Amino acid sequence: MDNPRVLVVDDELNIRDLVEVALRFHGFDVTTAGTGEEALTRARDAGPQLIVLDVMLPDFDGFEVCRRLRSRGDETPVIFLTARDTPTDTVTGLTLGGDDYVTKPFSVDALVARVRAVLRRSARETGDEILRVADLELDEARWTVRRAGAEIELSPTEFRLLAYLMHNVGRVLTRTQLLENVWGWEHSPSSPVVETYVSYLRRKIGPDLIHTQRGVGYALRPPS
Repeated sequence: MDNPRVLVVDDELNIRDLVEVALRFHGFDVTTAGTGEEALTRARDAGPQLIVLDVMLPDFDGFEVCRRLRSRGDETPVIFLTARDTPTDTVTGLTLGGDDYVTKPFSVDALVARVRAVLRRSARETGDEILRVADLELDEARWTVRRAGAEIELSPTEFRLLAYLMHNVGRVLTRTQLLENVWGWEHSPSSPVVETYVSYLRRKIGPDLIHTQRGVGYALRPPS
């Protein structure tokens, strides 16, 4: 089987080279671009299976690149790289047809994991994109969550955390695993951000699904 083809778009050469080296090391075939115009050309000529796309580019931004791709019928999955972790940017990217976003600075290993996850997700049939645990349903394609049929509004970070827990249902995930795979950049293992967002999720989906393994991390399991 051919190596998965990824287009990396970033105007910062050091970031572009770092991501390219990491992806090549993990078996990806990588093409790069430094501007929005180059990105559109490479996307047409190289036929990537996924695009890692920086939002801030020197000619026009990554959102406009995605908009132009979608307008010409190109549905290649897009992971946005952004230095701004704001709800407006995130909603804009997802509304335009983006599949995920990673905030700078980021862990390269976490970015590689996101690339693999989005490629797996895009390769599945639509019907398989709905994760289910008990009466909780998460639709990765539509970014929706329901419990007992009632829709639950989650922030993008809450959604990614819940999706990661549901993909690993029954497994105890350490704080380090959650930090690297959900937030995409390094925190101290003692950072309270994991506990904070687990608390948010429990309030929204109910306290009976996410279980604490003291001193280790968290696991999502069906109610007894």
